[in-house]
Amino acid sequence: MEKRINSLKEFYPYYLQEHQNPTSRLLHFIGTGLVLIIFIVSIFLSRFWYLATIPLVGYGFAWVGHYFFEKNKPATFKYPFYSLASDFILFYEILTKKQKINP
Repeated sequence: MEKRINSLKEFYPYYLQEHQNPTSRLLHFIGTGLVLIIFIVSIFLSRFWYLATIPLVGYGFAWVGHYFFEKNKPATFKYPFYSLASDFILFYEILTKKQKINP
């Protein structure tokens, strides 16, 4: 029986373990970056329908990374909020060089 993860602090090391492939990490980074750009542009231009593309863009890049490169199932299905938060944490850590695309 698998232990249930109960906090983001507990989840993030698991998230990193599931994101070891450099191509998958790059796809996650691109997808998260595009999500941020879409959000900012939609607000700035008052084109709020752009926000509807965020799940497609964000999850699209991530799921391609998992399916073709990591060969694992995204944690989004089991831990949607921890997974989403971890995407942004990894994005920030790559930007600040705390994490690398190629671990």
